[in-house]
Amino acid sequence: MATASKEPPTEELTKDTFPKPVAAKAVPTANAVGGNGSVRVEIFDQVYNLRGSDADYIIKLAEYVDGKMRAVSEQTATVDSVRLAVLAALNIADEFHLLKRRLETPSPEARQRASKLANALDEVLQDTRRTG
Repeated sequence: MATASKEPPTEELTKDTFPKPVAAKAVPTANAVGGNGSVRVEIFDQVYNLRGSDADYIIKLAEYVDGKMRAVSEQTATVDSVRLAVLAALNIADEFHLLKRRLETPSPEARQRASKLANALDEVLQDTRRTG
């Protein structure tokens, strides 16, 4: 379960480092943040001291990773936390790339609307050139 408390920072994370997370099942047991933006989180029973501008966001990321690792551990027989971390990272990378592909590929409706708008704009610009 991801937890948070005051600790000196050891790693830097920012909001822009990761994609927007999906809600995780893990819940922090504390939400204390140091004056310098440090936060102590627990991911898969390992404690990490992290620093960033948004402690709540860091906690959400930790909860998400913790949830992924626990889900992978329930589906596999391995107890090696490094192996579980790699499998969880692959799951997260897969989610990221699927979402990225979906955002980069416009829907047929969006393409059709963009085409209609471009044609309408072309007509207005041609009319303006003829009359202007």
